[in-house]
Amino acid sequence: MKIIKKLDIYIIKEFLLLFAGTFFICLFIFVMQFLWMWMNNLIGKGLTIDLLAKFFWYSSLTLIPRSVPLAVLLASLISFGNLGEHFELLSMKSAGIPLIRILAPLIFVAAIIAGASFVFQNRVSPYAMRELSRLAWSMKQKSPELEIPEGIFYSEIPGYNLYVEHKDRETGMLYGVMIYTNAGGYNDTQIVLADSGRLQSTADKMHLKLTLWGGERFRNMDAQSSEMLRANVPYMRESFVKEEDIIPFDGNFNLMDAELFSHNAQTKNLGEIQHSVDSLTHKADSARHMIYENMMQWYLKKSLPVGTADSLAIVAQAQQMPPFDSLYLAMRDEQRVKAWRGALNKSETMKTECEFRALETSDRNLNVRKHRIEWYKKFTMSLACLLFFFIGAPLGAIIRKGGLGVPVVVSVIIFIFYYIVNQAGENNAKVAAWTIESGTWLSSVVLLGTGIFLTHKANSDSVVFNIEGYKNFFMKLFGLRSSRKLDRKEVIINDPNYTTLPQRLTELSEYCIECRKTMHLRRIPNYLDIFFNPGQDKHAVELSDRLETLIEELHNSRDNVILMYINQYPTINPSAHTRPFNNKRLNMIFGIVFPLGLLVWLRIWRYRLRLRSDLHSIQNINNLITQRILKQGYGQ
Repeated sequence: MKIIKKLDIYIIKEFLLLFAGTFFICLFIFVMQFLWMWMNNLIGKGLTIDLLAKFFWYSSLTLIPRSVPLAVLLASLISFGNLGEHFELLSMKSAGIPLIRILAPLIFVAAIIAGASFVFQNRVSPYAMRELSRLAWSMKQKSPELEIPEGIFYSEIPGYNLYVEHKDRETGMLYGVMIYTNAGGYNDTQIVLADSGRLQSTADKMHLKLTLWGGERFRNMDAQSSEMLRANVPYMRESFVKEEDIIPFDGNFNLMDAELFSHNAQTKNLGEIQHSVDSLTHKADSARHMIYENMMQWYLKKSLPVGTADSLAIVAQAQQMPPFDSLYLAMRDEQRVKAWRGALNKSETMKTECEFRALETSDRNLNVRKHRIEWYKKFTMSLACLLFFFIGAPLGAIIRKGGLGVPVVVSVIIFIFYYIVNQAGENNAKVAAWTIESGTWLSSVVLLGTGIFLTHKANSDSVVFNIEGYKNFFMKLFGLRSSRKLDRKEVIINDPNYTTLPQRLTELSEYCIECRKTMHLRRIPNYLDIFFNPGQDKHAVELSDRLETLIEELHNSRDNVILMYINQYPTINPSAHTRPFNNKRLNMIFGIVFPLGLLVWLRIWRYRLRLRSDLHSIQNINNLITQRILKQGYGQ
């Protein structure tokens, strides 16, 4: 007996062809999105073709792990949508092949894809991310005059902080320029304000030419003359119409050292990440112990007598000292003020020290969390390939739509939802709001539950996306009714009995009058009877049966006017005005839960008033049909 049959080969072939196509489409979309973000750093830099090719190549490699899960989702959705649309899936089920057996070969293929994705993320992706980071940051350092942003300080030029209010990208002119420089040392700090300026690279790419127009220069005078009194001449002010400065800066393309990106968790494999986590954790623990020792040494032990080295000794020493209140009352006013100021200064110093140390330890902890998140992501991104298959394949079998229309829309919606959940979990894990495990595995748990639900529904042939079913549910929930849509029959065997119809219509109208008198539909419904002792309204049941019988007979009419009238008949629900649900236990639950019960009670009252209006409508339509029959002389 063959393990792999022709049907399995056919399904695998269809899936792999679609997977190859959708993978390159998804990868192309992600690469274009990434390049759009880096467009300003690439245009006008004078980069060679080989550098651009390397940038495209490494960016593509880093985006492959993100493209594979979406490609699996889209390929499985389209492939099983095609099978369902062409009735091939129905033929397989009719032959006695369950859905799980149809999915079996593709489950194996999806597992292989997930394993390949894991190996790629662990071996190829870290190297590609490291090389891409080197290229990206090296490109940013080339021709910095193109990188100066608007509205913020630019500090990539050594010794200079440059602020520009507005930048003309066509001419390269800078407007509203402010420069803070200490290139000559901290004792030679200068501030330059200019109306406009231009920053250009020299021909040898080794210097920057800074040209300024209409400005002022403020220079610290401490380094110029030590004999000048600072109170008399604090700085030198110089105005200029045009000024040119030459700034040493190597603007040629120099590839940065890869060791500069060794702190990035995305450039490491599992072994390197684990080693970095151990090292960072050890450094963080050492820093905490050092901080503790320093705090004890400088803020606690220093203020206590000699010999109080531990907490027990400190408590014993404190117990031997006189009470604080007595010491405080014995002090003079000057001593009290001095003591308060000393305590306040010491507490503020300790507070500042603690805040600074907290920032230091929080940065270390954040780096550890980033490494641990990246360690888990290599597993979750690979597992997403398999989980997306269990979502796409059953979903395609349910909606039975192939091609690039509905499947693409559904896939994008699912992937966006997955991305939002994944990012929310990772962000909460980074800030330590959640644990690392819960934040990184949240999206996988959501995908797993969705996949199990859809696979169960598809295996049991449950109609999950039946629009009519949802429409009827919400119409029933909000008390809406659909209008009758009875078209003229093509073949009519028995015409209506027009001889007796006027009399029967009159009798139905008289019965409607009797119902209005006996049913008391204007009265407020009894709350207890509705929820705890609901009954059947015999008048409503009889009215509904007689009305539907007449409509069924009138539907055989060849008169379009009569057909128009019967489509105006309301639909009578015999139990809508007596009880909210057919289940007795459910009625009692809603009756006990008072807020919900009150809303349902008001809904029942509305149904009673609507039924009274329906009785008037039935009478009017009966009169119109009777007049039409008599006018046309039917049955004579």
